[in-house]
Amino acid sequence: MRGGTEKRPVGGSADRAGWRPRLPRPANPGLWRALVPVVALLAGLLAATTASTARGTDLRSAGRSNLTDLIRQTEARAAQDNRLVRQLQAEVAAATDRLAQADERIAAIKARAQPLLMPAGLVAMTGPGLSVTLDDAHPAEPESDPVKANALVVHESDLQAAVNALWAGGAEAVMVMNQRLSATSAVRCVGNTLLLNGRVYSPPFTVSAIGPVAQMRIALNESISLQQYREDADAYGLGYEVSEREKIEVPAYDAPIGLRYAEVGD
Repeated sequence: MRGGTEKRPVGGSADRAGWRPRLPRPANPGLWRALVPVVALLAGLLAATTASTARGTDLRSAGRSNLTDLIRQTEARAAQDNRLVRQLQAEVAAATDRLAQADERIAAIKARAQPLLMPAGLVAMTGPGLSVTLDDAHPAEPESDPVKANALVVHESDLQAAVNALWAGGAEAVMVMNQRLSATSAVRCVGNTLLLNGRVYSPPFTVSAIGPVAQMRIALNESISLQQYREDADAYGLGYEVSEREKIEVPAYDAPIGLRYAEVGD
């Protein structure tokens, strides 16, 4: 009732259940009746368009598939470029050898460079040595604690510690995965993947070295950084394995060897 107070029944639950509040009615019910079929038509059209586009597949997976295909295509192009680089390097070496036979200056330069090829890692080597494998932990349930989750993966510093220990133990040639390292090589990790000379690797990571086995094993055991890693391996299940191998084949270093360094400005 306008201008006064609306009276509501009072009493028990039966009274409250029987009372229904008055809701305002739409000003133009005919308009709402006309809009209902329009909305239903638009909803049906949207459903039909989605079904036709999906063709029985999950639309949300398209982005993931496209990204996976893009990564594979990029890796394939990178591998093709690497093969082309190696081919061109072989052609340049062959042309240099031919010129050295007729040009004394080129022959002298080649003779001076020859003793430097082995220390620079530009010559393939084969011999006995050690292989060190580092792997992420694989817990039964995903770790929700960020601190603990960080301890379950192999870090850049862990790989670098293994490489440094092998060098310190007298290694003559070192490779990570299937790539030869040089004195200027950098081990870089992005997330839980290894980035080395433009190539990406996933764990487990293997570091192999040709050299005195006993000395390299001692260097690994005495490495402070690897001691911490081995403790984490025991505590969290990280993978750590050192194996002796009678024959390790280390390829020649085939990445760019140009040095980039800072200079003092004028």
